Parts: sequence; C-alpha cells; structure tokens
Amino acid sequence: MNPEAQLASYAVKSDASPGRHHPEPPAASRPEFQRDRDRIVHSSAFRRLEYKTQVFVNHEGDLFRTRLTHSIEVAQIARSIARNLNLNEDLVEAISLAHDLGHTPFGHAGQEALNERMREYGGFEHNLQSLRVVDALEERYGGFDGLNLMFETREGVLKHCSAANARKLGAVGQRFLLNRRPSLEAQLANLADEIAYNNHDIDDGLRSGLLQLGQLDEIDFFARHRVEVEKAFPGIAGRRLINEVVRRMINALIVDLIDASSARIASIGPRTVDDVRNAPALITFSQGMESEALELKRFLRSNLYQHFQVNRMTSKARRIVSELFDAYLAEPDLLPPDYQLSTGTVEQQARKIADYIAGMTDRYAIREYRRLFTVEEA
Repeated sequence: MNPEAQLASYAVKSDASPGRHHPEPPAASRPEFQRDRDRIVHSSAFRRLEYKTQVFVNHEGDLFRTRLTHSIEVAQIARSIARNLNLNEDLVEAISLAHDLGHTPFGHAGQEALNERMREYGGFEHNLQSLRVVDALEERYGGFDGLNLMFETREGVLKHCSAANARKLGAVGQRFLLNRRPSLEAQLANLADEIAYNNHDIDDGLRSGLLQLGQLDEIDFFARHRVEVEKAFPGIAGRRLINEVVRRMINALIVDLIDASSARIASIGPRTVDDVRNAPALITFSQGMESEALELKRFLRSNLYQHFQVNRMTSKARRIVSELFDAYLAEPDLLPPDYQLSTGTVEQQARKIADYIAGMTDRYAIREYRRLFTVEEA
C-alpha cells in the first residue's frame, strides 16, 4: 500500500508533484520524498554541518549544538507535528534536514560578512545558497548537477526570497511573485526550526554560563514551567532541572502549534495543495503562544546573541570571512583550481568565491585564514 494514500487531501503527495527537474524512474522501495531525505543525508554539505556554528563556534565546546545537531532536532520536532496533522512526514523531514545546507561558517555573522562583500555581485543569502547547494553544487550523480530533489522539497528550502531573485528561479520562485504560500509541510518545517533554536539556545546559553537561571525567570513562559518542574520533582537542580524545563517548553509549543493549526485548517477548509497555496498561512501558533515565543526571542537576542563574549567571536568571524573574500578576489590563484575561473566576469568569480567560503566549516575557515595571513615559525 502507498503510505501517502492515508494522508490528508491537502498534504503533498509525490504522484501529484511537478517532480524533479531531471526525470528519473521511481525507486522500487522508497517514496520520492524519502529518496530526497536520503540524498540530503548522504550529501557533502550535510556532513559539513557538523562543524558549523549554531551560536557557539565549533571549537568552544563539544556539547554545544552545531548546524547538524540543530537540523536533526528540527526534523524530529517537525515529523512529530506532521504525524499529528496527517501531513507528509518524509517531505517535512527532507526540508528540515536541508534548510541550513547553505549556511556559512560562523552562523549569521559569517552570512552578514559574506553578504556585505557580495553586495556588488548579487549579494548572499543562506536560503538561496541552500537551494544552490541542492540544485547545482553537490556533485554526486553522473547525469546532473546537484541532488535533483522534488519540487516541494526545493520550495521548502527556500523560505525567503526577494522579487529580484525570485524572477531568476523559475517555478520555485513564483510564489514570492504571486504572494502564494508554500505547502503545509514547508510552513511546518519553518516553525519547527523556530521551536528548536529558541529552546535549545536557552540550553546552550545556560551550559556556557552566559545565561543564568535567575535571568530566565524574567520570562513568564520559562518561569511557569520551572515552577511545574520543581513542584513535580522537589529538590531537582542542575542539568536535570534545565532539561525538564526545556523539554516541557518544547512540548507546550508543539501541542499549541498542533491545536492552533488544526483549528485554522478546519476554519479555512482547504481540500487540495492548491487551496493551501492560495490561503493565508495555516500552520501557526495561537495568539497567546506567539506572544510568549516572541518574548523568548527578544530575551535571547538581548542576553545571549548580543552578549559581549558572543560579540567578540562574531567580530572575529566577520573579519575572517571578509578578509578571506578580499584576498581571493584580489588573487584568484589562491583558490583551489575548481574555484578559479580562467574566463568569465568578476561577478562570476565572486560567486565562486562565495560558494567556496560558504562551504567551509568553522575550523577550516580559521585554518585557511592562518594559512593566508599568518607567518608560522618552522
């Protein structure tokens, strides 16, 4: 039996999909979106996520989250919600695992620096780069560049896009020009990402010592769950306390998202994927939970992401990315041969440099910077 036959009528099904850019015969043993998930997991870009920053640079500690562990956590949350909403779990998982493939080393600091250097050459944005990775940069197949993923997987990877860039992307960019929504699976993966990074950044912030439990008690959402945990487990402290509180916060967000989205879907009444695309956003938190999530985001921005110790590392990260880009553009023969263009425009060479830098892990970027700018003793 086809497992997709049991899904909701408005869930994505592979037999109704526009499919792949390069037609391929179906697999005998796997649905199409499971194939996408498998291709992403086996890609080079996915492996590199193990050594790319979430908040803390990779060498700062072994237990902090990386882009890889974050992506796995997003996929777990997203699949759990998709099952409850009767959506396509394989598609949700594929989008979740691929959504950060285009991230630079050093997280948002690296992206900001690379975008600044690429401003004259079309800019840089990690969602577009994630799509570029799966469409063009991966080299795993003899018949085509990229991973040749299904349309809906590619669509879900592209969460944001300017009109100017959307016009260059063909069908996958059309929704940004027509003000249409992506599939429910793509909407879900986007909010699962938010649930994962907000709550797990609290965990990493406390583990690092940059956040203190007393500070978090200012957040009603956190304080409420801490009271529940301490009532249920008198005397609990340390990692057990933090893990119990974060676990309950994640569960509360998931339950709210399922309930609010179910009610909104029932109210709007979509019957097909096209109905979903023409409707307002259907995967959503309740108004009360959205306010609590926003309060949590603001707290993390002020107290963790802008902490002076994080700022010191992000300042170094911007310098590394900026100076690497400048050196490569001034002297392209510093690049590996695959990234040097013997003919072509400066803009094309700059894009190849952006591909090279975006593909670096944190530690590789640091090593490359030392190779180019440090005179080491023998």
